[in-house]
Amino acid sequence: MIIKSFEIEKRFKENKIFLFYGINEGLKKEKINFLKSKNPETLVLQISEKEILDNEENFFNIIQTKSFFDNEKIIIVENATDKFLKIISQINLSALEDIIIIRTGNLDKKSKLRNFFEKEKEIVCTPFYADTAQDLIKFSLSFIKQEKMLISQANINYLIERCGGDREILKNELHKIKTFSNGKQISFEDIQKLTNLVENHDISILIDNCLIKNKKKTIEILNENNFSSEDSIIIIKIFSNKIKKILRLCKDYEKNKDLEKTISNSKPPIFWKDKEIVKQQIYKWDKKKIENLIFYLNDVELEIKKNINNSIQIVSNLILEICSS
Repeated sequence: MIIKSFEIEKRFKENKIFLFYGINEGLKKEKINFLKSKNPETLVLQISEKEILDNEENFFNIIQTKSFFDNEKIIIVENATDKFLKIISQINLSALEDIIIIRTGNLDKKSKLRNFFEKEKEIVCTPFYADTAQDLIKFSLSFIKQEKMLISQANINYLIERCGGDREILKNELHKIKTFSNGKQISFEDIQKLTNLVENHDISILIDNCLIKNKKKTIEILNENNFSSEDSIIIIKIFSNKIKKILRLCKDYEKNKDLEKTISNSKPPIFWKDKEIVKQQIYKWDKKKIENLIFYLNDVELEIKKNINNSIQIVSNLILEICSS
């Protein structure tokens, strides 16, 4: 059964197995956090598809064994593929007391896992698409109203831009600003100072030059900046958002064959100073290569999270590989 993300809260009482797929990790986390907030005693277990397939018996023991003192469990299966179908087919839904959330990246229309969830009525499939500028504005305004913050629309727009269109980063930055503001008006200068992690003007320039394969400039930026482990996740997030935007533009360009029209019709609009470099990026990349890169970036992000101490080296190698390819 396919449902939209805003319908999920209602379904947690009725359904036990959910497939969350798509690129909007921030929104996926929001939905999972909502479920956890309903019962703070809930035990959350994260497990990869590989771990389950390597030891199926252990997985079924987890979901079938429950003592009187056990809390309800939320089991999050990471990075599932079509291989996970054989596991789902063995689960007795009528006896299942825990909630299983299968969280994965993009799944195309040919995906057997996606098709299975879409057709079955007792399990739920939800795509998590990238947030639009309007989604993020609505999210920001809701947060600001709830926290009674004083901030102008122009500064909200600026903050969203600096967060690279990433809901999760935006939420973190809003919390940071709320702590600082203490009920007073938030100025443009305040946002500049407080959102230093994503200010990273250098990160944006680094990624832009990588995508147009300007190796000399890319290496120069890498050498001049002392990026931290925290920055490595930001780099991947901003990289991912940029390349997804280029993918949308490439698809439009394929249809209308008019680059100027593609650029001018872009939503959200492309700033005048960025137009030339975006044109170069569209020329350098085609749809298939970008789709492959998106999957590759997802894999690298997982590797970074597992090896945070070596994250900057991983990201540097990734950027140089893309730039040199």
